[in-house]
Amino acid sequence: MGLLDSLLGNNARKFIKRKDSDAGEAGQALEELRGSLYNDIRTSEGAKRQQQRFCGPAVAMTFNFMAAVGVIMANKLVMKKVGFNFPIFLTLIHYSTSWILLGILRALSLLPVSPPSKATPFAPLFSLGVVMSFASGLANASLNHNSVGFYQMAKIAVTPSIVLAEFILFRKTISYKKVLALLVVSGGVAVATVKDLEFNFFGACIAIAWIVPSSINKILWSNLQQHANWTALALMWKTTPVTIFFLVALMPCLDPPGLLSFKWDLYSSSAIFLTALLGFLLQWSGALALGATSATSHVVLGQFKSCVILLGGFLIFGSDPGFVSICGALTALAGMSVYTSLNLQESRENLIFQLQTQTLPLSKPKTKLETTTTDDQT
Repeated sequence: MGLLDSLLGNNARKFIKRKDSDAGEAGQALEELRGSLYNDIRTSEGAKRQQQRFCGPAVAMTFNFMAAVGVIMANKLVMKKVGFNFPIFLTLIHYSTSWILLGILRALSLLPVSPPSKATPFAPLFSLGVVMSFASGLANASLNHNSVGFYQMAKIAVTPSIVLAEFILFRKTISYKKVLALLVVSGGVAVATVKDLEFNFFGACIAIAWIVPSSINKILWSNLQQHANWTALALMWKTTPVTIFFLVALMPCLDPPGLLSFKWDLYSSSAIFLTALLGFLLQWSGALALGATSATSHVVLGQFKSCVILLGGFLIFGSDPGFVSICGALTALAGMSVYTSLNLQESRENLIFQLQTQTLPLSKPKTKLETTTTDDQT
């Protein structure tokens, strides 16, 4: 050490000590950051803040749009090419896969913590699991038994159902400008899909039965996340077992016979497993979108997806939906643009109001003694 000290000198020893101190500070800062992130995940409020921070309305709705398009293509492959015409069992596979993936996240301590049981009663969680099974199962059954046009007509009926249900349950109202925009959107989608409108009595009964649980499902997802500090993944973990149980009960009623005789090979199993993974992404992204926006905005996003698919087939693949259908899709897109701008304007106004509310308590009112002193001085 004496030879090394003589070679390096005092300045070199000070430099090495300073480097060791900087490395220690950097390691300490990294540990503090890791600890703060862990604490954010391990509390329901912190996890909710992280979800709102990293997944705003634009990110959530874009994620949901891409996942929905992927699921549509994969389900079409499974039902048409593979011949797997068991929509309820397919939905059961989707939710079972989601439950397994959520269990893996929980085992790795990556699943956000749920709010305390006292904060949210069991009844809303159980109700959400039940209506989610009916909404998802009946949606696939409706798509299997109806044409795309009739399926879209049923989705249009979800919009006024949500508005009415939110008014009855929560006394929530929307402005007349939004009502007009929603009417334009619904009318445009109706015109765009009327060419593919085919009536099937059994399929129509399924579509009508699907409207109510679909509306309540979206309202409960949005309300529990926005008012009870639930994150999307934590809410999925709590409600998926109930959904799986009721999907098993629905299978004998809505699925055709012949499931046990279906030929399971590598091609069909891979295609079905692909739909299951995309189904998990769709469920997660849909929950994120409902937590970041509202039930009505999520329905408008679904109608936007339908119009984009119709116009994309016309522009990219050369399909000919007809001049009337194209005009209807463009009209619906215009109505969606107006509805989105109204939502953004309302969000800005709410943000300004919240900022003003937060800054007002900072200016303390004068006490009686201060007022008396001021009057005496004057």
